[in-house]
Amino acid sequence: MGMTQRGRVLRVLLIVVAVLLVAGTAFAIYLRGPGPTDFAGGQKVALAEYKDTNPTSIPASKKSADPIQRGKYLAEAADCLVCHTTPDGQQYAGGFAFTLPFGTIYSTNITPDKETGIGNYTDQDFLAAVHRGVRKDGAWMYPAMPFTSYTYMTDEDALAIKAYLFSLTPVRAPARANTLTFPFNQRWAIGLWSAVFNPNKRFQPDSSKSAEWNRGAYLSEALAHCGECHTPRNIGFALNNRKKFGGGNAGGWLAYNISADKGSGIGNWSDDDVAAYIGHGHANNHGSASGPMGEAVSESLSRLEPEDLRAIVAYVRSVPATSSDLPAQLAPPAPRSHREGFAANARGKQVFEGACMSCHNWDGVADISPYATLTGSRAVNDPSGINVAQIVITGSASWSENGSLNMPAFGQTYSNEEIAEVANYVTARFGTQGSSLTERDVASLRRQSAQ
Repeated sequence: MGMTQRGRVLRVLLIVVAVLLVAGTAFAIYLRGPGPTDFAGGQKVALAEYKDTNPTSIPASKKSADPIQRGKYLAEAADCLVCHTTPDGQQYAGGFAFTLPFGTIYSTNITPDKETGIGNYTDQDFLAAVHRGVRKDGAWMYPAMPFTSYTYMTDEDALAIKAYLFSLTPVRAPARANTLTFPFNQRWAIGLWSAVFNPNKRFQPDSSKSAEWNRGAYLSEALAHCGECHTPRNIGFALNNRKKFGGGNAGGWLAYNISADKGSGIGNWSDDDVAAYIGHGHANNHGSASGPMGEAVSESLSRLEPEDLRAIVAYVRSVPATSSDLPAQLAPPAPRSHREGFAANARGKQVFEGACMSCHNWDGVADISPYATLTGSRAVNDPSGINVAQIVITGSASWSENGSLNMPAFGQTYSNEEIAEVANYVTARFGTQGSSLTERDVASLRRQSAQ
């Protein structure tokens, strides 16, 4: 082959490589999609250039708090405790299981123990972990740690959380080994994933929005990371903000649509309803928080100051409507008599009568507490029946001003078949359409919620 011909081949190869690189970059940019607050459309400015009240840090009512208390408030707003504590374990000592289709990831010890925790982390080590998902030893963290949301947290707030964590009693708790299948057990690949999906930048206020809206944006996105559960994922397992808050999955539970859609979202909720739900775990005629949302309320959202709850409401209510396939209309109360209404599922009715009726009543309107009312709940109006079955399996603890209201777990009392039948009965009697869960479906839900 002559030099001229080789040159032509080389040029063609270079053009092909260049085209592939451009196409790959364009696809990555498309796949990454818009940022979490891009829907607002206003101009973003550096935090130092924002002319209104600083939307980061702690609320005005907490300004007299000492540095440790400031970090504690921010750690609670970021919901660190729930993911880094097992149900029966010591706080922040890790070991919480994230059960995924391709294996299990366990959270790590973030107490200041120097051997098994983060006691040897410098400020820069901690910021790298929070903002980029990189451990002190240089290994990538799996995005079960929501660093693509925490990346918007300011350095000052992240280091305040570090100061609080370092004030805790060290707990010796070695990390449990993850059980991921190939290729998901290759940590180095997370670096490539992160290059596409982690913007690695701090929060920028929207200059066209109020200080309250920006505060709500910071709380919802950089700290509480609402989208991690309530936004669907794209093919790269990253958040698809084109369908922001349109509903997602959290540990085998469905995180429902919280966009402005009036049918399947919260478009018809009042501001007071939303505030009551996130602050107290219940809104009349809309149901009570259970599962991961119940934990978020009890350990995080219920501990926020009232002005911060109002800011979250202002921000969340501004998210454009994203429709989902849930029924737009919710069913009214069922008949007061068990002889009326849905009765075809004899086994499900029998389980309901024995375990559920004394609290929830045959019409779904509870006498013991509004928190136990089924009527109006999205879960019983969800034809999948997933969250109803999960509540039966694991129970439910709802926070209220009068303390915790507990529904016991029946996972050890009833078989998979019985749980499927009672979930199908509940959704048919109290919802718009009955579910059709099977014994196998419930077995799968058990695995996903197991710790």
